Amino acid sequence: QVGLEESGGGLVQAGDSLKLSCTPYGRTFRSFAMAWFRQTPGKERDFVATLNWTGDRSIYADSVKGRFTIFSDNAVNTMWLQMNCLRPKSTGEYYCAAGKSDEYTNGHMPTGTSGYCYWGQGTQITDPK
Repeated sequence: QVGLEESGGGLVQAGDSLKLSCTPYGRTFRSFAMAWFRQTPGKERDFVATLNWTGDRSIYADSVKGRFTIFSDNAVNTMWLQMNCLRPKSTGEYYCAAGKSDEYTNGHMPTGTSGYCYWGQGTQITDPK
């Protein structure tokens, strides 16, 4: 079985920091683009950040630039999303994704869900208020 497993979600308040992790299983994704998306009830999944496994290419949504960092460690086969200065709009279900679309193989980092074919089950970030 092949997939992605996220962890690290929880209760947060404005200004908090949190680190999400994504661990592939069943295969390696070292030649794939990896990404995080966020979804709230009734809405589509929004792009947060993407990274290639070598870590030399990354793209962030404008809303998280300067606050979130996506990074990976091949030695432990894990990708993370470090989130600082969380805002109320940061809550939602966060999904890890992996893909090797034509867009990626042509040198562009995908920022849409269509660029990714493997998805985790999601990890929830909630504001306790």
